[in-house]
Amino acid sequence: MKTSAVLLSLLTAVSASLLGGQSQKALVDDAFSVPGKNPLNFCADPKEYILTVDFVDLSPNPPQPGQKLTITANGTFSKDIEPGATVFLQVKYGLITLIKQEADLCDNLPKIDMSCPIKEGVLSLTKEVDIPKQVPPGKYTVLADVSTVDKEKITCMESTVFFSRPG
Repeated sequence: MKTSAVLLSLLTAVSASLLGGQSQKALVDDAFSVPGKNPLNFCADPKEYILTVDFVDLSPNPPQPGQKLTITANGTFSKDIEPGATVFLQVKYGLITLIKQEADLCDNLPKIDMSCPIKEGVLSLTKEVDIPKQVPPGKYTVLADVSTVDKEKITCMESTVFFSRPG
């Protein structure tokens, strides 16, 4: 699950750092909700993903400005993840694309004290992320799509939330 942590850390850290408003409303259909206490959804039916997510819990949920966000996650990899795996990350504010980039997954693993290859099996993770106090209100959409070097889908998650002005 620690690879999911990289994904979740990227997804949640980016979204949390951008989305730290007092008031939020989820805007995504629950058809492919990620299990646990979180605003995440799978991009599609996750049955073919290499990573089976048992749960992802955020505390506090929803994230609060100026507070630490704790991400606790658990899941199972059905096969080893070798160097060359990639994460495609996109963050939008309304219709404006703020971030659109592809990164090497293994290059980001040291941020959570891991390295490639990631072995098949069950993994658990707890990660803390600082959320800034001020974030512009509006609709934010975050997408993180993770694939192996052979373009097999490890996982894909997204979150769309609306933050309004405190008050």
